Amino acid sequence: MNINEMLASEFKLKKSQIDSTVELIDAGNTIPFIARYRKEQTGSLDDQILREIFECLQYIRSLEEQKEKVVSSVTDQGKMTPELENAIKNAKTLTEVEDIYRPYMPKRKTRASAAKNKGLEPLAEIIYSQKENINPSDEAEKFLNEQVESVQEALNGARDIIAEIISDDAVGRKQLRYVCRAHGIINCSGIKEDLGVYETYKEFSQPVSKIANHRVLALNRGEKEGFLKVSLYIDKLHGMSVINGLHVKNNSKCAQAVKEAAEDAYSRLIFPSIEREIRNELTAKASEEAIKVFAENTAQLLMQPPVKGKVTIGLDPGYRTGCKVAVVDETGKVLDTAVIYCTLPHKNTEKAKKTIIDLVKKYNVKMFAIGNGTASHETEVFAADVIKELDCGISYMVVSEAGASVYSASKLAAEEFPQFDVSLRSAVSIARRLQDPLAELVKIDPKSIGVGQYQHDMPPKELETR
Repeated sequence: MNINEMLASEFKLKKSQIDSTVELIDAGNTIPFIARYRKEQTGSLDDQILREIFECLQYIRSLEEQKEKVVSSVTDQGKMTPELENAIKNAKTLTEVEDIYRPYMPKRKTRASAAKNKGLEPLAEIIYSQKENINPSDEAEKFLNEQVESVQEALNGARDIIAEIISDDAVGRKQLRYVCRAHGIINCSGIKEDLGVYETYKEFSQPVSKIANHRVLALNRGEKEGFLKVSLYIDKLHGMSVINGLHVKNNSKCAQAVKEAAEDAYSRLIFPSIEREIRNELTAKASEEAIKVFAENTAQLLMQPPVKGKVTIGLDPGYRTGCKVAVVDETGKVLDTAVIYCTLPHKNTEKAKKTIIDLVKKYNVKMFAIGNGTASHETEVFAADVIKELDCGISYMVVSEAGASVYSASKLAAEEFPQFDVSLRSAVSIARRLQDPLAELVKIDPKSIGVGQYQHDMPPKELETR
């Protein structure tokens, strides 16, 4: 079955639809372009399905490419067998391919490689065979030389080699991975006295199978910032029973040595590796969900209906620095600006009212746009009082000011409004967001719009594709 047939089966679509979609993707067309302008070729597949096909196509191609590299590497080593080739061919995930390749992967210098260089690999094989009548210490004496000066040193080296054999076992890793997913627990503890926003996670514990995506991202951020220590826990006896069940054959003296090597392999090599894998899986899943939510929220914000044809006052609320005011005409052109103090600590309500009333009468203002940030509620109350006093049909709306500060300090804003202070530029942006949200918000880097929780932690490339 070729890749296109696999995709058709996976998504339950006609092969002709997949053939056309893959052809369009390979020609360099973007998903939005294909969804909008190539419906007749794809059978009207929507952007969500097209994106899933694209991601699946990339994964399968990466998988096939990795399989080819692994087959080539193992063949070059002269270690390829029909059984091994078949196992690689039938692997369904990159993780499976990696597990199969692990024993043949070129390794940096390890304790096992150092022991092999001392000629202890045959001793490791004898012990790992676990024959009833063999005493490991007696066998170890036969391997003493200039590099191996004692029986204990020989046994330690042999155990290091066996530990690596056990660590490289694909079946054991697969089973232990399943145990961790099903029974593992994510533990978290605070490592600073003042945890701030991470106080909730001072003593936190939740099963891998149940932990919420937003908690995974919160723990990752807390760990990255040095507030939290996060780890994966499973009962070691449970984990060791999996490993011993695959590698310990009996109760012989050699088997006891294999048990010791298995425990070393589990603690030093296998579990730390699987812990990283599980946490990476959780992070990938949580990131995907966070990006999806962020994309949906951004789309909703961008597609808010515009309020056109009305002269608007934009109010960017603030306490200490006052409320910034900008008047824009029906086309978004700036007519006037001001700063008023309608909130503490420099509150001067009467003067603020006079300023706004004068602007309303001078420019025939019909709408107030109030930013929803700091001091928004107090400014809203003030605006309502002014409107009541004017009694001339003016209305107001609270709009999202997310990203306004980023835009106001941007190069684009400086080019557009070189004569205005940074704070006044944000008032202009708030007014324009009411008049035409899409036209104003496209000036801002999406991740700065602030309609998600963890977009700054996401890979930029993945954010851009959404």
